[in-house]
Amino acid sequence: MIQESVNTHVAMVPTPTGAEEIVCHKVDAPSARAFRARDGKLAFYAYTIVTHGTSTIRYNDRELVLHRNDIYTYTPGYTIDVVSVSDDYRALALFASESLTFDPTLMRSMIRTAYFPFVELHEPRLLLTDSQAALLQRQLLNIEEHQSLDSPLRTETLRHLYAAFMLDLLGVQELIAPHRHSSDRAEELFIDFMHLLPEHFAERHDISFYADRLCITPIYLSRVVRQVSGRTVGDYINQMLLGEAAWLLRNTDLTTVQIADRLHFSSQASFCRFFTRLKGISPIQFRRT
Repeated sequence: MIQESVNTHVAMVPTPTGAEEIVCHKVDAPSARAFRARDGKLAFYAYTIVTHGTSTIRYNDRELVLHRNDIYTYTPGYTIDVVSVSDDYRALALFASESLTFDPTLMRSMIRTAYFPFVELHEPRLLLTDSQAALLQRQLLNIEEHQSLDSPLRTETLRHLYAAFMLDLLGVQELIAPHRHSSDRAEELFIDFMHLLPEHFAERHDISFYADRLCITPIYLSRVVRQVSGRTVGDYINQMLLGEAAWLLRNTDLTTVQIADRLHFSSQASFCRFFTRLKGISPIQFRRT
């Protein structure tokens, strides 16, 4: 039996706060239904492996059904909602702060893993084999066990366990999806662009802004993004804008004028044209569906 999630802004599951950089825990149906991201977004990276049942999430206004052995990766800045959860739903979830994930000693592997869905799969979900799922579940259970230990080296241990999990996940990702061959410099620039995007997309829709922040030309940034992902800079900016607009239409009472202003469109008309072109229906029609 599938039960619809309640429309609240409550997180029954613990997430990173203050000095806590990593939190891992078991998720059941009630806690999954009650989980809500503030303003539709999370401020940390999240990795969830489904062990039983199913759940349906709306990720950047795209619905994904997650089944047993699916692993779902969330990167900060994208809108997410839990649509429905089966009564037998169970999962293991790992949350990690941005400060940890961008630690210089761990960043290369962690960021490649976190942004792999955008580079290779264009969706944040992988179907694992039983052995792959078992390996990653053991890693998460090990993190969960260590986070409750009273040890002076607890934080350092958790950081290393997180790194080990990310490396194993990256290995799985590269086995499942064909790897695009790009230079380390191109990967680094793409990662830096993807890190900037969630912070600035609502205010800055122009390629030149991101290129300036990365100290490269707009032409070079366009070439790098195309090389690494097969998509354009504009594709990523539009994806973020469309997902945010859809979330605001569905979850707030803001008018289209207010949404257009919030997302820094020049006018309500330009926002409506943008939304209709990419979504296939007008913002008003979308809100009524």
